[in-house]
Amino acid sequence: MTAPVRFPRFFVTSPSPCPYLPGRSERKVFTELRGPHSDALNDALGRIGFRRSQTVAYRPSCLDCTACVSVRLVAGEFEPSTAQRRNLKRNGDLVVTACRPWSTAEQFELLQRYLGVRHPGGGMASMDESDFADMVEHTPVTSYVYEYREPSPDGVTPGRLVGACLTDRQGDGLSMIYSFYDPEHETRTGIGNFIILDHIRHAARERLAFVYLGYWVEGSPRMQYKIRYRPMERLGRNGWERFTPAEQDRHIGRASRQLERGTSLPGSIKDGMPCGHDQYRLVD
Repeated sequence: MTAPVRFPRFFVTSPSPCPYLPGRSERKVFTELRGPHSDALNDALGRIGFRRSQTVAYRPSCLDCTACVSVRLVAGEFEPSTAQRRNLKRNGDLVVTACRPWSTAEQFELLQRYLGVRHPGGGMASMDESDFADMVEHTPVTSYVYEYREPSPDGVTPGRLVGACLTDRQGDGLSMIYSFYDPEHETRTGIGNFIILDHIRHAARERLAFVYLGYWVEGSPRMQYKIRYRPMERLGRNGWERFTPAEQDRHIGRASRQLERGTSLPGSIKDGMPCGHDQYRLVD
């Protein structure tokens, strides 16, 4: 006899300062992912805008703001721009391996370098190796760590690790949970964007429809890199809808101006902070 599927219980966090828009507060609705149906539940929640952090699925539930918009790329229809084609050629020699979700000291050292340059003083700056292991290994769903290495000089030993991404495989796509990379590589540029481009290729090759990028926040400079990929869909009140070319052109133009002012940090996927369950407290 098949056991009945447990309907998840949802909870709401207390308001806290918004990490994206100054002067605003954020609130999240969340549920726990556990048991034999975790993959199916994560798939269903992912389609309605939830993200995963360890064994919790969450999405924004702010009282007076709807700026966080779930976005996903249509992998099979993706057409790289001229700059993206150059990136694919420039970094095409990287060796990509889908590893089981098991943290390594090498990955953690790369994360520390990334955070030190791109997000000094941020909420994840105090992570130790145990925190990183929790972020990677506490997963009740089908997850991988995609490693990006330079070619090995001898063709035998693993090459230098220059990028990594924690990724969930969902029924209809790849969900990029968190990516990081060498921010001060001596010769390579665009590694963060290459990781996204490579996920699009993987999804298309595996006949998965989408690559989920999490939340795009108009007005938040560090989220604007996501809008550069086409075609892109956003989740609204009427379900998933595609950006029109004109809409995306306008947003890309704004993102370019922000990048010129030095306010945009492209190439990292993080929607809220991957962290332990202490973040998710019930409202009194």
